[in-house]
Amino acid sequence: MSSDPIPDPTRPAGGPRFRRRAEARPDEVLDAALDLFTRQGFAGTTVEQVARHAGLSKAAVYLYFPSKQALLTGLVRRAIVPVADEALTRIAAYRGDPRPMLRQLLTLVAERLADPKALAVPVVVLREAVSVPEIAAMYREEVVQKMVTAVVRLLRQGVEGGHIRPVDPELAVQSVMGPVFFHLVLNQVFGIGRAPLADLLETHLTILFAGLEPEAGR
Repeated sequence: MSSDPIPDPTRPAGGPRFRRRAEARPDEVLDAALDLFTRQGFAGTTVEQVARHAGLSKAAVYLYFPSKQALLTGLVRRAIVPVADEALTRIAAYRGDPRPMLRQLLTLVAERLADPKALAVPVVVLREAVSVPEIAAMYREEVVQKMVTAVVRLLRQGVEGGHIRPVDPELAVQSVMGPVFFHLVLNQVFGIGRAPLADLLETHLTILFAGLEPEAGR
C-alpha cells in the first residue's frame, strides 16, 4: 500500500500539492486576507492575491468565502463578534448599578484589542467604511447595533433604579462607546496617542462615572 502524500487539487499550480486539513483552510485564508488588508487596504487587495498569499487556488478561496467582502465579514465574525456576544450575555444577566458592568465590558474590549490580530480588524473597517458603505453596514449589523441596544438597556435600568443620574440612555451610550472608537481613529489612522487602550479606558471611566453619579438628595 502506497504511503505517498495525497495530492491536493486546491493548491495553486506549481505549489506544494499535499492535502491539509480542510477545517484549517478558512483560518488560513482569513489570516492571509487580514495581512493583505492591513498592508494594502481592502480596495487594493484582490481575492486572487489572498489565494496566492494563503497558498491556495482562487477557486479554493471561493469555496469558503464567495466574495472579498465575505472575507472581511469572516474576519469580523472570528475576532470581534465573539467578544460582542460575551458582552451581550453578561449584560442580559445583570441587574443593578450599571457602572461595574460598564467597567467589565470596556475592560473586555481592551483585553481583546490588545491582540494585534484582533485590533487590525476594526482598524481595517474604520479605514474602509467611508469609501465602501457596505463595510460600514456589515459592521453596524454584526457588532455596533447589538452593542448599542444592550448598553442603552443597561443604562436605562440604571436610571430607573436610581443608580445613576437621569441621563438620556440613547445619548449617554455614545459617551460610553465613543471614546473607544475615537482612540482607534487617532491611534491607528492618524498615529496620534500611543498609550495602551487599557490606560485610556481608566481615564475614560473615571470621567464617565463621575458624570453618572446620582445627583445629591436623589
